[in-house]
Amino acid sequence: MSQDLNGLLEVAKAAAAAGAAVLSTRSDRPLESGNVSNKGAAGDWVTAFDLAAEKAVRDTIRTARPQDTITGEEQGTTRPEHPSGLRWSIDPLDGTTNFIRNIVYYATSVAVADADGVWLAGVVNAPALGRVYYASRGHGAWLEQNGSRTQLTGPVTGRPGQILATGFSYDPATREDQASVLGGLMEGFADIRRLGSAALDLCLVADGTHDAFGERGLNEHDFSAGALIAEEAGCWVRRPRLTSPLDGGPSDEERLAAWTCAGTLELSGKFPL
Repeated sequence: MSQDLNGLLEVAKAAAAAGAAVLSTRSDRPLESGNVSNKGAAGDWVTAFDLAAEKAVRDTIRTARPQDTITGEEQGTTRPEHPSGLRWSIDPLDGTTNFIRNIVYYATSVAVADADGVWLAGVVNAPALGRVYYASRGHGAWLEQNGSRTQLTGPVTGRPGQILATGFSYDPATREDQASVLGGLMEGFADIRRLGSAALDLCLVADGTHDAFGERGLNEHDFSAGALIAEEAGCWVRRPRLTSPLDGGPSDEERLAAWTCAGTLELSGKFPL
């Protein structure tokens, strides 16, 4: 099992690096209008970089593991003729609005789960930050930056001035519900951050920058890698249930109702069920 996990992690690293390499070709100039379109909800953008990065990620996974199923944000779920039972969940560009505005908080996220929906390995590669977060089940969570590797152990329990990270839906009704519980959610926290990438927010809980993260309505590709990284850093984590592990993702009802949360165990009671 350990050898299999190592192999899966290496594929995840290579795939995330391929997506991040596409994102790294972005210049400092504003994106041309022809490279940006809206997916329907106000602010839910997709760029030519999202599509090219997803292709790079998919090509890398297919080359290494042609019998695995892949679920991507932009192209949905694709299944080989004889599936292995493993499924990859990929977000080629988490933080697209940041990317469009040249805000450096964005990343490529890649994770893989087994037929029971257990997440086995995950990588979040943030090229503009020079950070690669990764984890495999039972082997801890790690950060590679500036040529060094650091094991992640989560936030410091009980420290003063705790910070909560969160996000808000593009859907007005969901956003209204999120805002209605924000006051209660903030109890015990000194401040809040909304930085625009759930994958990275979860990783920043893992490295102790954030004390907790909670957001309702995330898609699977938003949390798949980051939640595993936080979990392997020793954090308490809750995610939406996968209603069909082989097909990809929770149902819409489960996704919209459920909160994805991470933090220390002492903070777990602050989040809505």
